[in-house]
This record gives sequence, structure tokens and C-alpha cells, in this order.
Amino acid sequence: MGRTTTNIPMSHRVLSPHHNYDAGHNPCDQQPVQLCGSIFGFLEEEATMSSSENDIYNIQQDIEDEECEDPEDIEDKIKFWETQHQNLHTTLVRTTSLESKIRNITKEVLEEVKMAENVCSCPRSVSGGCRSCLMREICSRLQKSGYDSAICKSRWKNSSDFPSGEHTFLDVIDSSNHKKDSVRVIIELELRGQFEMKKGSEEYNSLVCKLPDLFVGKPERLQTVIKILSNAAKECMKEKKMHLGPWRKRRYMQAKWLRVAERSRVMTTVKPLVEDECST
Repeated sequence: MGRTTTNIPMSHRVLSPHHNYDAGHNPCDQQPVQLCGSIFGFLEEEATMSSSENDIYNIQQDIEDEECEDPEDIEDKIKFWETQHQNLHTTLVRTTSLESKIRNITKEVLEEVKMAENVCSCPRSVSGGCRSCLMREICSRLQKSGYDSAICKSRWKNSSDFPSGEHTFLDVIDSSNHKKDSVRVIIELELRGQFEMKKGSEEYNSLVCKLPDLFVGKPERLQTVIKILSNAAKECMKEKKMHLGPWRKRRYMQAKWLRVAERSRVMTTVKPLVEDECST
């Protein structure tokens, strides 16, 4: 009794991963089968998806997420950033006569440093002066103008909330008004740089751009600035669904200017920016 054979479609034989061809049978003699519609073709295309396609996909997902965002959430987001801009502007425009005088002297020194060639007295001099020499120059000028100015160094230890660190800046303590307590004014030469973030959103970066490089103000004013920017950084990372680094939090930023470990009031000998004609 002869065996009956079942004709298996060619596409099934080719798609079977364990199919063994008969001896002497050349698979190249078969007509090529299109696999693009099969499950194997789909998996291969998915596995070989390029990074650029992934980027496009992620961008499309972000756009879809934004489109699906609740209108009330969008309104709250806009209101939040408008409030931060307004609060920061109000805080920065306020100033006292003491702050204005100290700021003007500091700006004069900075302008003179830009025009001078050799200001840095360090072994490795820097064009325009390094931060340390620049602070010594400003401190010396303020002292000569009758202000109790000093170079301050703040330090804080490692804790469960944030890592250890240190920061150097200037301050002035004014005790001229004997009827009131002494007033402290902080001078920070690079305030904007302290809050810049590479991964900051457009709204956050726009807020940071409102900060001046040179800040001259009382600790209370600086604390308000820190609060505004720290809240903005927190909201920025929340919107981007990212973790906020501990060095971006309010307590860490406050430690930079409020945990003073050293205050050097010694008059420093600094090479004059412009030589006195009488000395030549």
C-alpha cells in the first residue's frame, strides 16, 4: 500500500527554523520567499531599529504626552513660572544705599581688572585674574574705602541630605549705625553660575538668565533668591521626571554662603592695577 504524501506549502518549509533539507536538494533552486510580512521579519526589523528612529519615537511620545496633558495642569505650570519670574525680579531690584555703594566699588574693580594685563599674582597667572586674586583685590579696595570687608570660606560636612563641600566669597560688615545691630552684606562674583543646569528646562534656564553674575546684598535677600531658584529647580526636574541632585536643593545652596568657617580680615598686599606716576 503506497504512502500518501501531503504537500506542505513552500512558505511553511522555509519559515520552519528546524527544517532539514533532503540530501542533494539545493535550497537555492527554490523561489525566494518574501519574509517581510512574517513574524521573523518583524522581529528582525524591530531588533535593528536605529538610534535615530528611537530618538524620533521618544520625541513623538513627548509630544503626545504634552498633547494629553490636562489644560488645568498647563495653566498651573504657566502660572508657576510667571510667579517665579515676578518674585525674582522684585527681590533683585530692591537695594539699600549701603548695598549700592559696595556694588559700585566692586564694579569699578572688575572694570579695572578687565583693562589691566597682569592682575593675578599666583604662580600660574590667569588672564584677567583668577577668582582668588580678584577677591583679594576687591577686598583690599573695600578696606581702603573704609569698609570691614573680608574673604569668607564656608564649609559643610557630608550628611544624609547632601555631600560635603566648601565655597569662597566676600562680605562686608557695617557697624556704622550704633543704634542698630551690624549689617552684613554678601558679595558673590558668580551667582548665576551657581544655579546653571545643563539639563534645565527652557523655563528654568530663562529664570537663571535673570540672575546677575555679581550679587551684592544682605543674607536675607540672598536666601530669598535661593528659595526661588531651588523651588524652580525642583519643579523643573519634576516636569522632566528626573531626580533632583542633592547639591541642587535649598539647604545645600544655603550652606555655600551661610555656614562660614573662616573670615579673613587681614589687609592683603596686592599689586596696583595702575602704577602711580609719582612712584616712577
